[in-house]
Amino acid sequence: MVEHPAEHHGFQELRSVGPLGLLTAPQFGILIFISSEAFFFFTLITTYIVYRGKYVPALGPTPQAHLNVGLTAIFTVFLLSSSITMGLATSRLSRRDVSGAKLWLYITVVLGAVFLVGQGTEYITLFREGAPIDQNLWTSIFFTLTGFHGFHVLIGLISILTVASVVREDGPEIRGNVAVETVSLYWHFVDAVWIVIFPVVYLWTLFS
Repeated sequence: MVEHPAEHHGFQELRSVGPLGLLTAPQFGILIFISSEAFFFFTLITTYIVYRGKYVPALGPTPQAHLNVGLTAIFTVFLLSSSITMGLATSRLSRRDVSGAKLWLYITVVLGAVFLVGQGTEYITLFREGAPIDQNLWTSIFFTLTGFHGFHVLIGLISILTVASVVREDGPEIRGNVAVETVSLYWHFVDAVWIVIFPVVYLWTLFS
């Protein structure tokens, strides 16, 4: 891997030239991180699929009896829409529209927060229905998988708020633009993971 400085919006950044092409060092780093996290998600999703046949009523709560697919689908729309707003934020920033970029970043946070509230509401409902994390095999894997994803959503929201607070136009430079681009890669990854989780965990119950 070769590193060299490159001009970007009037100032220099360290870029890494590797198999993925020309990337900033933070972007290359977040891609490495995403790759490792993808492995963990793959393991959890595979575990959910492999043990799905053991989720029988005799052993306690089942996804068919306790998951609200319709309501979760609504919250899923909010989360996936946040990828669109994140894309609009980076697009605005590329055109030096800092105020517009910040607006779309905050909208992204709101959409992601709505999803988290929905997930929290589902957890509360499951506990009230007698399906806590340690109830049986299904609840253990379900809470681990969705909770792991929810934790990533929370980290993403904190990161977006952080970069939104620092991005600004400073003369010929746009401060924080690389940070926004880097966080956007992470956020799109989080949304992409949910695109896999939702059909595997929720839609599958409709065909059981």
